[in-house]
Amino acid sequence: MSTSRPQHGANLLDYAKAWPSYLLPHHALSRIMHTITRSEIHWWKTAFTRWFVKQFKVDMSLAREPDLNSYPNFNAFFTRALHDDARPVVADENLLACPVDGAISQLGTIKDSRIFQAKGRDYTLLELLGNDTEKTPQFENGRFATLYLSPRDYHRIHLPIAGKLTAMTHIPGRLFSVSPSTARAVPRLFARNERVVAYFDTDIGPLAMVMVGAIFVASIETVWAGEITPPAGHQIRHWDYDSEAHTHQFQKGDEIARFNMGSTVILLTGRDAIHWLDNIQATDSVQMGQTIAKRC
Repeated sequence: MSTSRPQHGANLLDYAKAWPSYLLPHHALSRIMHTITRSEIHWWKTAFTRWFVKQFKVDMSLAREPDLNSYPNFNAFFTRALHDDARPVVADENLLACPVDGAISQLGTIKDSRIFQAKGRDYTLLELLGNDTEKTPQFENGRFATLYLSPRDYHRIHLPIAGKLTAMTHIPGRLFSVSPSTARAVPRLFARNERVVAYFDTDIGPLAMVMVGAIFVASIETVWAGEITPPAGHQIRHWDYDSEAHTHQFQKGDEIARFNMGSTVILLTGRDAIHWLDNIQATDSVQMGQTIAKRC
């Protein structure tokens, strides 16, 4: 399915917000943020964390550790774990669980090898996957969902269905904001920003989780390889994995990665693998673990 809600193109305010970002030193600012958010200066990290909770109305009752003073730095708070029962994962193996908390930016079918970004804007599957001509055909005419994580959201990423890790690719790029207004204004946004793609073999066929960086997203971290970014670099890096290794096998709902500061996840599946639920559409809020799709 594709979203049935009206899609609005960029307006003058969207462009006004987006165009100055072309001039910003994206990576330098993000590296500064990487340092700041790991500062253990008590007065600084406490004051900033308390301001953040109030500013973005973060619900700390869901956190496994609700005491803000217990976090050694802001990043530890930002990537906080939730109570074990805070996000129940749908048990039915015929249903896919949402991998993150956030909002659906877009979802639908990959048509003519292109992925819908916003009204009047799309990008190619090939460029999203770093021009990987071996992996790209696996997702031709498949399904995609673009999930936006706001600052207040839970920032750990989980697997929507049981699977075996087979490969990972780090694709350097810019670090534009990934806010809805920027997505409407900046062409090919998600294919231009730095990203990490994790590939899995599952019972529904190939599945990819594209973790997209953004301004002030100081790093993307996986449970099997640790921090992937930084360094930024200019060359695409690729890793192949032994899918039979115990450390590369995951159950539905297992944590696979986290954003050290927030961004966007794009979920890709192959052709005739799933159907998105009819009652979920663009702009809907979602929570990790809830049902978003059915197996074909």
